[in-house]
Amino acid sequence: MTSQPFLPHHAEHVLVASPSSVVRQRVLESLRSPVRCVEQASGGAEALGYLESGAWQVLFLDRSLPDLNAEELSHTIRQRFPMVEIVLLDSEADSDVAALPEERVTLPPRKPPNVEKLMPARAVVVNAILQAPLPGMIGGSRKMQPVYRGSRLMARRDTTVLITGPTGSGKELVARAIHDLSARSARAFVVINCAAIPEALLESELFGHTRGAFTGAMQSYSGRIQMAQGGTLFLDEIGDMPLSLQPKLLRFLEQKEVQRLGSCEVLRVDARVIAATNARLLSLVQQGKFREDLYYRLCAFPIEIPPLRERPDDILELAQHFLDKFSLRPPAPELSPEGAQLLRSHPWAGNVRELQNVIERSLILAEDEMMIRPEHMLMPEDRAHG
Repeated sequence: MTSQPFLPHHAEHVLVASPSSVVRQRVLESLRSPVRCVEQASGGAEALGYLESGAWQVLFLDRSLPDLNAEELSHTIRQRFPMVEIVLLDSEADSDVAALPEERVTLPPRKPPNVEKLMPARAVVVNAILQAPLPGMIGGSRKMQPVYRGSRLMARRDTTVLITGPTGSGKELVARAIHDLSARSARAFVVINCAAIPEALLESELFGHTRGAFTGAMQSYSGRIQMAQGGTLFLDEIGDMPLSLQPKLLRFLEQKEVQRLGSCEVLRVDARVIAATNARLLSLVQQGKFREDLYYRLCAFPIEIPPLRERPDDILELAQHFLDKFSLRPPAPELSPEGAQLLRSHPWAGNVRELQNVIERSLILAEDEMMIRPEHMLMPEDRAHG
């Protein structure tokens, strides 16, 4: 923002959306053109309600909203209300917000909105935003909407999240999206795969160690949990965490404290935890392989990703995304009708990861052809019989 006039001359209906009453008032004081109607909203959902219920020309939108992501909201508004000009405010970082011109204008008295009309309209638009695909994800099928909605709702909080779903379904993508939409997005997103690290090394990798704590510990190591300070720790394949380490992880989740191997010092770490697994943790609890108290601590908010075979409407959209991604030159080849039918009918035991591999191989086998046909789609069972 600048101290120069920024209100279009034609604007007579202006909406200002910011959680800060100070910012809203300063924006209103900066208007250099007389306006017929000015309204204020304290959040994104309220602003959407006003847009649905009136003909607005300019929206001043604060990037720091308490309820919705401002960038996603801007995109939605531009699609639904293309005649509304959006002016983004950065109340946290832009010093000009606090230095807007002091020229006042006479504003008409506020007219309370029609609540009966406002609330349903707002709910419809807010739900559309919450259920839209997450950043970095493709596919808007009904089966995925609870995943998107739950992820966006949890991004505003520090609650522990447990993401479940079959291998290759996109659990890490969901975890990254939750981190990117959260207030921790500027800090580290630290990943550790509990199944990929030997049990003897996992404790040190997670909690760290001091020099000389064990044979081969030539220098101190802070550990992945401490690396996630201020950010997010993603524990992939949490069902494979050794039973011996689970009490120590539980202590961190409850107390936010870690103790490195070889040290008596207790360190406080502020890191949000997101865990993921393709196993049924409750079944592991019943078998005595997973602590019940840790299970319930991790499962504060569960998000389950459905397998790809249960969302066939997403298959072709994902396939086109991978065609565009792996094609060596534009335009990317197209799917033939027979190829599209084959993709939709395949069971996809390997989920999105399998689909990605099939499309990448298809592009290689098609060479310079601009149409992907069934003969280019080498499925896993085809290789097994080849």
